[in-house]
Amino acid sequence: MTELHPTIAKVTERIVARSAKSRRHYLDLIERGRDAGTNRESLSCGNLAHAFAASGEDKPVIRTGAAMNIGIVTAYNDMLSAHQPYGRYPEAIKLAAREVGATAQVAGGVPAMCDGVTQGQAGMDLSLFSRDTIALSTAISLSHAMFEGVALLGICDKIVPGLLMGALRFGHLPTILIPAGPMPSGLANKEKVRIRQLYAEGKVGKDELLESESASYHGAGTCTFYGTANSNQMMMEVMGLHMPAAAFVNPGTKLRQELTRAATHRLASIGWDGDDYRPLGHCVDEKAIVNAIIGLMATGGSTNHAIHLPAIARAAGISIDWTDFAEISDAVPLLARVYPNGSGDVNHFHAAGGMSYIIRELLASGLLHRDIMTVARGDLTDYGKEPVLENDALQWRDVPASRDDNMLRPVSNPFSADGGMKLLAGNLGRCVMKVSAVDPALWTIEAPAAVFHDQDDVLRAFKAGELERDVVVVVRFQGPKANGMPELHKLTPALGVLQDRGFKVALVTDGRMSGASGKVPAAIHLSPEALGGGPIGKLRDGDLVRVCAQSGTIDALVDAAIWDARDIPAAPPPPYDTGRELFALFRHHSDLAEQGASPILAAMEAEL
Repeated sequence: MTELHPTIAKVTERIVARSAKSRRHYLDLIERGRDAGTNRESLSCGNLAHAFAASGEDKPVIRTGAAMNIGIVTAYNDMLSAHQPYGRYPEAIKLAAREVGATAQVAGGVPAMCDGVTQGQAGMDLSLFSRDTIALSTAISLSHAMFEGVALLGICDKIVPGLLMGALRFGHLPTILIPAGPMPSGLANKEKVRIRQLYAEGKVGKDELLESESASYHGAGTCTFYGTANSNQMMMEVMGLHMPAAAFVNPGTKLRQELTRAATHRLASIGWDGDDYRPLGHCVDEKAIVNAIIGLMATGGSTNHAIHLPAIARAAGISIDWTDFAEISDAVPLLARVYPNGSGDVNHFHAAGGMSYIIRELLASGLLHRDIMTVARGDLTDYGKEPVLENDALQWRDVPASRDDNMLRPVSNPFSADGGMKLLAGNLGRCVMKVSAVDPALWTIEAPAAVFHDQDDVLRAFKAGELERDVVVVVRFQGPKANGMPELHKLTPALGVLQDRGFKVALVTDGRMSGASGKVPAAIHLSPEALGGGPIGKLRDGDLVRVCAQSGTIDALVDAAIWDARDIPAAPPPPYDTGRELFALFRHHSDLAEQGASPILAAMEAEL
């Protein structure tokens, strides 16, 4: 068996040592949960009668308590294309459960907002905190003590992290995440971006822009670019929390239906009454978290997970930081080019071999932990195969080679020697930059700053021609404490236009950029944030700023005495409309982006 890469081993050992106390505390928690906590044996007759009163034909089985009852936590709504297919999943899961003598009930629903709808709008200020709301909703769903297994139905940006954060507090329960798959390919993503940039320049109108967007986002399923939602699905594969290679099978297909059925059957077989008990809290351990980071680097995944993965890990008593990300990125080659890092989308990626190929390659090179507890029958080796239907029966087969070298390559011939996520540190703080889609000639930008407190002000300056120069665009007071840390994807077309005109352009922000961040160098998640005294608050218009992914530095090139004497300007007033005011509690208690920017985890840990 291939020996584990020394850097992967070193980082894993460091995380295990760093997390020893909190992980032990967590494992004690879930042991109590199984033996004396949230389970049906603790319920009174009145409790039980309420719980199965409306369970129909499943009532006699639930009443006996002799078979697994699966709690379904669903993020269904029919406004999100990715989650619309989930409308019929509960009935399908109930039927599949009955086939193996189990039962299932919808334990609860969680909110699922769409960043695609709220990008650039006031509602985007609720996006990051929707993750913690989902975690709370998941905990409420599972608090009824009626379930011996959990099926989590969720795909998109904050939804999978939130589901996991909540479910991990019930980590004694075996849990499987069940995806719904990406929509079929529509208008090529590269063409969509071209139209967006033409619109930003005023060369096409709103009708043309809407037609382009509608041709790209056109049906049920996840958006097909490789942003945060599809990075979620990748991570669930390398962590072993899906049925193998379930991530990118299109909705409404027979194969998709059979994978959902298989997940339900498998869940019924890994409960604590059998000989193959696989609780979520043991599946998500330090090695699984490291695998998730590795998968991000090998596929060019979303920078949003530099925030979400620390939060997921904390919910399991595990502590990771951006140094861990950076060292793993340096050791892991880039094996996939999926838009925005390449021309093909996730459907092309899946057709070329997809996650089965990626996992097989990484395992063969000692770049993934093979020996993790997955929800499948074996270790991670099972995830190096792809599902097929043979005579209507679900089977898994080997993927011997990439079917498209423009999309997937072996470790011996990668697209890049490293994963393309860089840690930058300097007198402006710590941040991350994804460079896998950035021309190496642009990895270092040194230019005067143009400082803004709102992305709409950036766009007004762009339209007025005030940014027609080499420039580092600074957008501050965008952190979790200031306004919930919205993504600034609305800036991408304008900054791309400036870059295409030959100017050296970079973005520096204590906010987030899209999971589909692309060709413009973007130093994001800068921490500490401006609100509360972060040094980004000291920047002034015209200050020379140097952003360098080569050296891993980010600095204001200002005389030290002048820099030290500067004050932080007053923050903009807190948001007070569109429901944003209801999240003041979350803003006031959020912690650093590098720790996961989670108010609920910060408050929870303060009580330990």
